[in-house]
Amino acid sequence: QVQLVESGGGLVQAGGSLRLSCAASGRTFSSYAMGWFRQAPGKEREFVAAISWRGISKGYADSVKGRLTISRDNAKNTVALQMNSLKPEDTAVYYCAASPARYYTTRRDDYDYWGQGTQVTVSS
Repeated sequence: QVQLVESGGGLVQAGGSLRLSCAASGRTFSSYAMGWFRQAPGKEREFVAAISWRGISKGYADSVKGRLTISRDNAKNTVALQMNSLKPEDTAVYYCAASPARYYTTRRDDYDYWGQGTQVTVSS
């Protein structure tokens, strides 16, 4: 069982930066691949970024490549999403998720545990 709590969302102007953090409980955090997804109003939840259990492999959606960076600290049971050069289209609720797949996966169905989400709003 893994419980996830996101933080760090907020309101930022276009071009600005935010850093999202996800704190995980459970002794097996380091054995899970971790991912970030987002859901904008009226749209389906979509993949943003993911990282393998050791943090060696990472994957990103094309829309965020070069602007967002995922990282993890297994000693602290945390995963972060550094968001730079934000755009209004990045506005969404961002969710942290854990997958037992170990190697990163972009598939929403591969993730068993989800946080409550944190709102990110980018104004133009």
